[in-house]
Amino acid sequence: MQSIIQLIINGCASGFIYFLVAFEITIIYNSSGLMNFSHEKFIVFGAYVFGGLFVRMMGFGHLESVVFTLIFMAVFGAVVAIGIFNPLKNLPSNVFAIFGTVLLSRILTELTRIIWGAAPFGVNGFLTGYVDLGSATISKANLCIIGVSLVFLWGQNLFYNRTRLGKAMRCVNQDKHAAALMGIDVKKCNIITVAMSACVCAIIGMLIIPLYNVDLSMSGTIATKGFMSCVVGGYGTIPGAIAGGLFLGVIENLYTYFGPAIYKDAVSFLVFIGFLLIRPNGILGKVKITRS
Repeated sequence: MQSIIQLIINGCASGFIYFLVAFEITIIYNSSGLMNFSHEKFIVFGAYVFGGLFVRMMGFGHLESVVFTLIFMAVFGAVVAIGIFNPLKNLPSNVFAIFGTVLLSRILTELTRIIWGAAPFGVNGFLTGYVDLGSATISKANLCIIGVSLVFLWGQNLFYNRTRLGKAMRCVNQDKHAAALMGIDVKKCNIITVAMSACVCAIIGMLIIPLYNVDLSMSGTIATKGFMSCVVGGYGTIPGAIAGGLFLGVIENLYTYFGPAIYKDAVSFLVFIGFLLIRPNGILGKVKITRS
């Protein structure tokens, strides 16, 4: 029983990371209709900005580095939106957006390698250690992931439902043309959305540093599972991102109670394939009926 509880908590932590990835994919897709194929490198870049720039190079404390990293990534996201996403979404084919974001990921990878080198490194004292919760021993990193994700969920719900800007962005997500006719600045909403997405990527990057260190390949599997969470939960919806992320995270961690942990990633991929074959609309997705 102790192991089951511990695996469920660890699974929730993994699931919330997948949810955060799925969330930033979803908001960009809903806002611009584009897939951000560089989001994995946004996560890596955010981790390097935090650990490499503000902690190691500038000598700031962890809390100050978190704040400065979020500000830096918000500005970076706005610049990317103005220079790449807004121009690309107006082109006649989404193929241009695919190539543009893939090339952006390569640029970020090489830029990161040039500035900080290819060798991985850790951030001393950042979310290290364990906490005893009854009979279960949970890492501080996993507890922090769960806590930050819950606060983030509450904050984004408050933002989208209680603020004017949030409601305007929801209108853009639902119907861009109608939102523009109602006087909403669609380009401005897209810029804010990409800036938010970059901040979420930075949060993910910082949260997984205790688990993977700061490395150029630290987010490959996580980014893939985040996309899978979108599909499993119901593509294009935030509740679907939550459901898909938690479902995959808990399932793959519970599997390790019955089988070798080395195959837990394979379990997630099998679940993903199963949903594609049996329920491609996802857990919370609605079946679309077309009439001839």
